[in-house]
Amino acid sequence: MGKITIIGLGPGNFGLITLDTWEKITSTDKLILRTAIHPTVAELDKRNVVYTACDDFYEKCASFEEVYNNIAEKLITEAKKGLNVVYAVPGSPLVAEKTVVIIRDKAKEANVELEIMPGMSFMEVLYQRLNIDPIDGLTILDAADLDNLPSEEMPSALVITQVYNQHVASDTKLTLMEHYPEDYPVTFIRNLSLPDEEIRQIPLYELDRQPNIDHLTSLYIGKMPKHEETFDLSPLEDVIQTLRSPGGCPWDIVQTHKSLRRNLIEEVYEVIEAIDLEDKDLLCEELGDLLMQVVFHARMAEEAGMFSMQDVIDGITEKLIRRHPHVFGDINVKDADEVLKNWEEIKRAEKKDRKSVLDGVPKDLPSLMAAYKLQHKASKVGFDWPDIDPVWDKLHEEVNELEEATVDSSTERIEEELGDVLFTIVNLARFLKIDPEIALTAANRKFKRRFSYIENKVKDKQQKWEQLTLLDLDDLWQEAKMLEENE
Repeated sequence: MGKITIIGLGPGNFGLITLDTWEKITSTDKLILRTAIHPTVAELDKRNVVYTACDDFYEKCASFEEVYNNIAEKLITEAKKGLNVVYAVPGSPLVAEKTVVIIRDKAKEANVELEIMPGMSFMEVLYQRLNIDPIDGLTILDAADLDNLPSEEMPSALVITQVYNQHVASDTKLTLMEHYPEDYPVTFIRNLSLPDEEIRQIPLYELDRQPNIDHLTSLYIGKMPKHEETFDLSPLEDVIQTLRSPGGCPWDIVQTHKSLRRNLIEEVYEVIEAIDLEDKDLLCEELGDLLMQVVFHARMAEEAGMFSMQDVIDGITEKLIRRHPHVFGDINVKDADEVLKNWEEIKRAEKKDRKSVLDGVPKDLPSLMAAYKLQHKASKVGFDWPDIDPVWDKLHEEVNELEEATVDSSTERIEEELGDVLFTIVNLARFLKIDPEIALTAANRKFKRRFSYIENKVKDKQQKWEQLTLLDLDDLWQEAKMLEENE
């Protein structure tokens, strides 16, 4: 009966294997490698070391568990032939090496002598590179074992090894997103201790989008701060899906993107009203209604095979990162104006299909908002007044033209001149740095508030509207105005 000795080939650099390990490699009857895809193996070839690798199991077997069991059976068979077998694994045999666990159990059952030698794992290099101390708490898991993650909050930092390829990275991401926010920072690690090592921080949702993911890829995830609040869209998505499903709500089932346009617009204005009223409870409620509209549209799109809610979230997240290079990149800015300038330059580079400077203003935008956006876009290429004084002159000119048109012109001409007045007022608002849509909304609200005061007074006095003169009504209006000013 032979013996099995398990050694580690270190984290990658040949100089990091131990002298004891090298002595075993050069004196064994048979050297078997778990995989020949490891940087140290190139040095073994240079030194004419004879070995057998188990990479063919990875190609033939349907799962990692089957691979590992076949490797263990191979080693037991060789030992039973009377050979002293050295089995070499990447890193250390005692750190995140599942085959060692299986071999230990099978060797005991077969009564085969087993020795496991200490070796240097990639973890020692990781501690040094990331400046972390494992005494503070660290959990190490193979990417194939993420089902062992605790159901509650992770009690420690986490290292995930063997992120072999894009598919494994995608599965790893989806599993981790059940425990961490999708934008939680994770450290992407590849080729540790080698000349081309990569150590960089990325948001979790970008994990499977990294280039060159291979067998030397790992992750480090710092411990999540205690009591950090996270949100979950799943309950809302589930409700919308149920409402849209057969047997759900008849009204929700028949809705389309077009049928819900007005609802979406109304919810936006209700959010704006809650902001203006400075009512935090109402704002919370209205933001929920608006979010429901977003999830509803995303659900309909997913049913049609267009995109999903995750695509919506990923898209806006990537856009924000892309358009804030002064935060997420190496661009320096001195003030908010320069931030906006950079934003517009990046946006222009992204929207190459736009032929006109004025492209990008939605056709269904409220007229005041559309006018503001058109003028703002034109101003960016220098088509603008130098200051506000000519705008006042232009406004007086347009008002005079409107007044003249009302004398003997057609309805079409009056409408045109009135439009010019409104367009110029929007220009004036722009120079005053006032949003005309918000200003008019506030004026409408003020009118409604004061008129309601008049209505209540008329009702309290049991009067009829036709009994009151315009002067009487104006007196009540002034009362309402004074009451507001004195509040």
